[in-house]
Amino acid sequence: MKRLVLLVLALAMLAGCAQTPVETTQPGEISEETATVPAQASFGLSCRMEAGFNPYTCTALINRPVMALLYQGLFTVTAQYQAEPVLCQQYSSAPDGKTYTFILAEATFSDGSALTAQDVVASLQVAMDSPVYGGRLSHVTGLTAQDSRTVRITLDTAYGNLPVLLDIPIVRAADVAANEPLGTGPYALSGSSLTRRQNWWSDYTPAVTVSSIVLSQADTSGALRDQFEFGKTDLVCADPGAADYVAYRCDYELWDCPTGILLYLGCNASGSSPFANGTVRAALTHGVNRRALAEIYHGFAQEAYLPASPEAACYDSALAAQYGYDAAAFTAALSQAGLRNTQATLLADGSNPLRVTVAQTIAQQLTDCGLTVTVNAPESQEDYLQALAVGNFDFYLAEVRLSPTFDLSVFFQEDGALGYGGMADGELYQLCLKALENSGNYYDLFSAVMEDGQLCPLLFRTYAVYTTRGSVSGLLPGLDNVFHTANSRQLADAWTDWTGSTEPPTETTEPTEP
Repeated sequence: MKRLVLLVLALAMLAGCAQTPVETTQPGEISEETATVPAQASFGLSCRMEAGFNPYTCTALINRPVMALLYQGLFTVTAQYQAEPVLCQQYSSAPDGKTYTFILAEATFSDGSALTAQDVVASLQVAMDSPVYGGRLSHVTGLTAQDSRTVRITLDTAYGNLPVLLDIPIVRAADVAANEPLGTGPYALSGSSLTRRQNWWSDYTPAVTVSSIVLSQADTSGALRDQFEFGKTDLVCADPGAADYVAYRCDYELWDCPTGILLYLGCNASGSSPFANGTVRAALTHGVNRRALAEIYHGFAQEAYLPASPEAACYDSALAAQYGYDAAAFTAALSQAGLRNTQATLLADGSNPLRVTVAQTIAQQLTDCGLTVTVNAPESQEDYLQALAVGNFDFYLAEVRLSPTFDLSVFFQEDGALGYGGMADGELYQLCLKALENSGNYYDLFSAVMEDGQLCPLLFRTYAVYTTRGSVSGLLPGLDNVFHTANSRQLADAWTDWTGSTEPPTETTEPTEP
């Protein structure tokens, strides 16, 4: 979603100066001024050099825009959570949905060497154990190179839309552990700058085409903003939900960038918790005014009444409407259960001030409905996680980056990583697997999750992408790719009917010389 904003600020930063009028255009509307701006001869990005540019280990958000120009995946994922082919030329899946074959495009790395199936296998193997991509590949059981341009992936459950998980950057096999691995993207790292590849393998036109991009070291959010505001850099991807987020006060173009980050409430369904009562638990969704919570995140969040992004095809608006804000409904559920004016403790991560503000807002909303809520916000994240682990809460506020398929298995499978408060449930876990097999089953999954009530979705957060006016063309930020544009191929362009065997290839040996 594009937000085109003109903040014409006089250089009057002194206290007491009159506020300058703000002129805006509607989302998606290009102003005449923007349309006539000539292509830039220069472009700059901020980064943290010490964090490196390994896409599997670098978690610094400031470096992700740089990596989006260095690396490509088999696919890229749009803001609507749709996969588009990039390094994948063709793909097919076996009838049982557990085996996929991918034929690679004739791409090259920045040193001119050809992309091979071995590079893809090595990259995905490392990604499976990485802090950035590990969880999304939990159902992968096999990665093999069938030949130099063919990759086969096997899974332990049927998957109807595996490509949406495969926007993982691919690097040269020899570089998977390197701080600055080689990639197939339109730019190559050269010291403290990026250089446009003269013989780039793709005919795809990137959002920025300058010959060189200068990288500037920024160690704080304030420095990141200052470099942008004073014209040293031209694009910033910022997290309005971060504790150190700072506001921007200059002329810019602004986009929302999807993150897959779900803010949610989890309920303790055991013991003396009010949420041990199923009626109260299922009604919790009605007691929270999500619009007020979105404002706390400066508007960079979407109200979510189902555990999926409202932008995704699996998000059913009619179903979601059944779980909207209705304070009277939550009050009625408390009365029906005989729990009005009882006490409840909401656990929150006190190391994040915004999260504490959200928790306090929720507490007040529910208290107004008749449930007296006290916020417990340990100052250290370690203490917060310890309280979660031992179940020291009636309900808790948390966020998680879900996979692009919105796989909820981590909540409901036995010993799931996010199954706090006794959330594991065999029936819900099976519904998770059925949804992965066929997207038509998400309706049943989401209905069951919301009726169970232990997982109560609140918001899907987005990042803010600021750009110098006229510096990029046709930008449509996608998941983990702020430089995504509309020039990509469609998924149907790469699909082909399955013709292969699901048996692994037999190893052959060359005859020895006599």
